[in-house]
Amino acid sequence: MTRKVFWDDPYCTELETAVASVEGPVVTLEDTIFYAFAGGQESDAGWIAGFEVLEARKQGRDIFYTLEEGHKLVPGAQVRVEIDWPRRYALMRLHFAAELVLELVYKKFGDPPKIGAHISADKARIDFALDSSVKPSLPDLTNEAMEIVGADVPITSAFSDEPNERRFWQVPGFAKVPCGGTHLKRTGEVGDIALKRNNIGRGKERIEISVSSG
Repeated sequence: MTRKVFWDDPYCTELETAVASVEGPVVTLEDTIFYAFAGGQESDAGWIAGFEVLEARKQGRDIFYTLEEGHKLVPGAQVRVEIDWPRRYALMRLHFAAELVLELVYKKFGDPPKIGAHISADKARIDFALDSSVKPSLPDLTNEAMEIVGADVPITSAFSDEPNERRFWQVPGFAKVPCGGTHLKRTGEVGDIALKRNNIGRGKERIEISVSSG
């Protein structure tokens, strides 16, 4: 099982660890700071032993990394893992902004089914099964989200069930929200949030989320 250091310290950008297994271009590590796509959040970008990671894939409790051809790594080899920090931090900011908006939509619209989500380094989106337009509610949703961001309160991120790797985040005023992504320390790190509505089909609403550069 790969130990996920990105949960212990999502701000860690470099790590010395050992290769756990090798199968052609695909390796696993004993420890990792390199997040793999899950919950709509895109994978990190970065390098293992100087080789670019082409794909990071979560399977069970391990993460499999596909490297450039010719890496010549073997099990037990000591390697340095490096992530693209500006990209990781952008993903963390947008991730929390999207999670916050999601919780506010649930409160306002009575838990509409979430039918999709995607978080990239430049914007995020959340899709809902809703028969009414979210556009009239966007100013209120933005203001409510910015009140929490402006309060700059701490974000708790921890295990709810460590043996099964189930995690949550929580800020004052919210119940625990299940989520296994990488999280900021404080809400104020998000910056300014902007929301846009996109109608993606009958009975479906999409909220697109962006944050200020920083």
